[in-house]
Amino acid sequence: MENELIENANMTEVLFMGILIVIGIYLIAEFNTFIRLRNKIRQSKSSIEVYLNQRFDLIPNLVECVKAYTNYEEKVLTNIVQMRTDYANQEKKDLDKGAELNLEFNKVLVTAESNPDLKANEQFLNLQKSLEKMESQLQAARRIYNGDITLYNTTISTFPNNLFAKIFRFKEESLFEIEEYKKGKINIDL
Repeated sequence: MENELIENANMTEVLFMGILIVIGIYLIAEFNTFIRLRNKIRQSKSSIEVYLNQRFDLIPNLVECVKAYTNYEEKVLTNIVQMRTDYANQEKKDLDKGAELNLEFNKVLVTAESNPDLKANEQFLNLQKSLEKMESQLQAARRIYNGDITLYNTTISTFPNNLFAKIFRFKEESLFEIEEYKKGKINIDL
């Protein structure tokens, strides 16, 4: 009988230790899940910050590039038109002026004069595509971030995770809300 009591006590201790080990493993696994989700949120937030920085730093540079290109193109076309006008108004045609004019025409397509926005239009279209791509990437990054937040909040709010989340002091995160000054459309002054 005494042996039986000792055996039961040992079994109880082993069972109790087993339960504590299982709970410990479960707690470690849940804690690691919370950490992984929190790190995923940080990574998603970082992506948004990268796209916002790109949006507010790169776009003005693109605009300036397009402005510079259009100014250059305008100068070239104005120069060609002026040279042609000067050449046409000469009473005695100067062949050197004609050769100079011909050289300028070789630099640009003949149709550029009748449609001066031909090349600039390409630049504007590229700018527009870049803006649309940036906005699309930013929108996708926001969706990923909000999805990660929702998964994290759901994980720490459901039973029994909510008990462990309270013990480890994991708190719900807020969904992405863009700062007021960044909400508006970008004003591009060309």
